[in-house]
Amino acid sequence: MAAENLTLVEATERRRLLDVALYDVAIDLTAALSEPRRYRSTSTVTFSCIEPGATAHIDITADAIESATLNGTPIDVDRAFTGQRLELPPLEAANELTVVAQCVYSRTGEGLHRFVDPVDSEVYLYTQFETFDAHRMFACFDQPDLKATFRFVVDAPSHWRVLSNMPSKRDGGRHLFDPTPRQSTYITAIVAGPYEGRTDTHDGIDLGVYCRKSLLEHLDADDVLEVTKQGFDAFHALFDTRYGWPKYDQVFVPEFNMGAMENAGCVTFTEDYIFRSRTTDYSYERRAVTVLHEMAHMWFGDLVTMRWWDDLWLNESFAEYVSTYVTANHTRWPDAWTSFCNIEKTW
Repeated sequence: MAAENLTLVEATERRRLLDVALYDVAIDLTAALSEPRRYRSTSTVTFSCIEPGATAHIDITADAIESATLNGTPIDVDRAFTGQRLELPPLEAANELTVVAQCVYSRTGEGLHRFVDPVDSEVYLYTQFETFDAHRMFACFDQPDLKATFRFVVDAPSHWRVLSNMPSKRDGGRHLFDPTPRQSTYITAIVAGPYEGRTDTHDGIDLGVYCRKSLLEHLDADDVLEVTKQGFDAFHALFDTRYGWPKYDQVFVPEFNMGAMENAGCVTFTEDYIFRSRTTDYSYERRAVTVLHEMAHMWFGDLVTMRWWDDLWLNESFAEYVSTYVTANHTRWPDAWTSFCNIEKTW
């Protein structure tokens, strides 16, 4: 447990030393249908160090590291890799590090989770990185205040849909994603599998709502999209700042171990919010609040991010407040504060 952890003291010193410019990340999922355990991850990190000669570590949890190279020189991974960390040799002022690793699919909801649909045996993948789990999929300096640009390339089975924070160009089974704005590691995302759903546009933003195809008949995408559009209109007026990513996908994913996660431009939700039979109006209201809660994080959390995890209380409480405010003032649930007082506040 201790080796997997990152302390505030370590993160503060690493932030003092390093400035990260770019991650080029290639994830190979081509064997995901037949290989249930692991996949190849290649991460190339471009970063600077204010004290040449200083040392640091990069976070990576993997079965094995195939190779690691810093500024053209191979690293002895047998000595430098602990299973969760790769200790780096003395750094130069400008650095390029490439790590090729065999990473492991998760079955507990962290890192890159793999699910086999019992209905049709299709395989579905999605990431969950908050708080400290991005390094389960690729080598990174996994702390919120070391923001960088990310360029993802994902190779996947040809019939799969692959989503991330940004739009992509597709060449067969290869998906090349546009570079992100500067953002934290924990809000990057990959969602991959035969997901199906609906697309739309609003105020210049491409919208998508998806789920696994065996649940598609129950996905009321129209209702989710209505709340989504109301939310963008409200937050653009309230915050006086445009949403910072070009598209906004919302995906209902299986075996999710929380309610939802604010991955930038690629939000994930529990499938509990796909209603398979008649349900209460409160259930729809609760889903609307959750949709707006995650959208609020696009500004407060993703665009502006806490320096360390001890400020998650503010990140979450603000999103809960403002999502209830927008629900009550801009959707068909004007009594949302009553539910807040009876459910959320007492909890």
